[in-house]
Amino acid sequence: MTNNKKSAPALKIIPLGGLHEIGKNTCILEINDEIILIDAGIAFPNDEMHGVNIVLPDMTYLRENRHKIKGMIVTHGHEDHIGGIPYHLKQFDIPVIHGPRLAMALLQGKLEEAGVANRTVLKTVSPRDMVRVGTSFVVEFIRNTHSMADSFTIAIHTPLGVVIHTGDFKIDHTPIDGEFFDFQRLAEHGEKGVLCLLSDSTNAEVPGHTPSESAVYPNLDRVFAQAPGRVLITTFASSVHRVNIILQLAQKHKRVVSVVGRSMLNVIAHARNLGYIKCPDNLFEPLHAVSNLPPEKVVILTTGSQGEPMAAMTRIANGEHRQIKIKQGDTVVFSANPIPGNTIAVVNTIDKLMIQGANVIYGRDKGIHVSGHGAQEDQKLMLSLTRPKFFVPVHGEHRMLVQHAKMAHTMGIPPENTVVINNGDIVELTENSIGVAGKVPSGIELVDRCGIVHDNVLKERQQLAEDGVVTVAAAVDWEGKLLAKPEIHLRGVVSLVEKSLLEQLVVKTIERTLSDRWTDFAKSFEGSELDIDWAGLQVQIESDLRRLARRELQSHPLLIFLLQAPEEPPVKVTGRRRRSTARVAS
Repeated sequence: MTNNKKSAPALKIIPLGGLHEIGKNTCILEINDEIILIDAGIAFPNDEMHGVNIVLPDMTYLRENRHKIKGMIVTHGHEDHIGGIPYHLKQFDIPVIHGPRLAMALLQGKLEEAGVANRTVLKTVSPRDMVRVGTSFVVEFIRNTHSMADSFTIAIHTPLGVVIHTGDFKIDHTPIDGEFFDFQRLAEHGEKGVLCLLSDSTNAEVPGHTPSESAVYPNLDRVFAQAPGRVLITTFASSVHRVNIILQLAQKHKRVVSVVGRSMLNVIAHARNLGYIKCPDNLFEPLHAVSNLPPEKVVILTTGSQGEPMAAMTRIANGEHRQIKIKQGDTVVFSANPIPGNTIAVVNTIDKLMIQGANVIYGRDKGIHVSGHGAQEDQKLMLSLTRPKFFVPVHGEHRMLVQHAKMAHTMGIPPENTVVINNGDIVELTENSIGVAGKVPSGIELVDRCGIVHDNVLKERQQLAEDGVVTVAAAVDWEGKLLAKPEIHLRGVVSLVEKSLLEQLVVKTIERTLSDRWTDFAKSFEGSELDIDWAGLQVQIESDLRRLARRELQSHPLLIFLLQAPEEPPVKVTGRRRRSTARVAS
């Protein structure tokens, strides 16, 4: 690039997700009022996020600066890197998205399903391709190795210099697909000078090297050879290399494969079309057909390695799958380790499968799974090849980021040239300095099947789950008197207070509020016309009932109060604030 470095403004690096956590990896680079995005992923909800399907980063900054967005770079096709894109495109356009063939094929289907395919243009790239995004960025795609096929590290050429973002990576010298890590190109950048490195920190606490994906093959081979009946195996649907190994072993042991789970079917279809998985069509059989085959001739490849509630393996474990029931002699293989937060769901699934008679093979000691992220020696090699002036550890929980930063210090990068940051921090980078120069809105956005789950809705769900719900319905006349005994219902509420006593307390509370506050909400105009603020009265009674519930029940149940007002006033009412009926849930 021909830009004059001396006159170039600072480059802003703003991560919106992926720091102090695993998942929803999203990063912004901004210079000269131009923004490019690097990935836009999702995370899985925790146990307190009731009814939530996915977790997104807070995208307020991008919504407010949508006019600056020039494009997006996708490093690979894992959900924690591309899963958020359809949701973001409903809020703002992205002119162009550049990324690997497999990731773009998976993304195309997501965008079409979400109805936002017209909000961007997808462009595929190959190793060492260079693409210009806006006027300030030229992005180079450098082949790396990861648990997913078609994965890239990127070198971003800016007016200040080259910034390298590793994406997710491991050092695999015997990759399943024969696509080797392009160490030569990384070393060339290191020789010329790398201004800043942003590097995957996921396994910064793990000593040594991460084993090759090929190391899984002999251990899974042994499982297939020793299984007396059906083999049911689950792994990440997007782990194309692992899926490829499973399909090769099925061929070797003369078993047919039935694929269960929409995401698994989708990834296999795209990977076969693009040549990342090569196997004959007759290897596959539909689920209804394999039920008639001898058990020792069957492999069932499913989703659900993380204990997801609706995934196939979880439904099988719960006895809820219509077509698959566990039988004596079945071997169930979990070819994946639980990601943080999913451990309890996974072990519960394993327990249920064992109770039904399955031989379940799982755990790190079995050698049936290897990480897709480099360990300490792999991360050191990345630092050695690129020799960056400045360093920012990304993609990991806080302790991982800290460990990665310490590792960089031992390799000659001064502490003052390293920053450990949070989501939302603005890293300001110049030719000679790096530092945190402010913060943008950060946090999470929760999504269920219907849309965004706002904080107040999640709080209500948590109240329902923890303390239950109390509903009270009352009818009030035009004189501020109860027309009938209020109806009270408790659901999921544990109380030492008898319901009859609670009903008396509710009646007294409502009557007291009506007596003490009626004149605040009922006004007369010209001595005859009556105007009553029913909504305001409802809020006041509801507030008093909430205090009563907390005091008497010693908990915080969700309170829903329904106020029924009479349909016709005693005299004609023309006041602006009159409402004949007020039913408001809180």
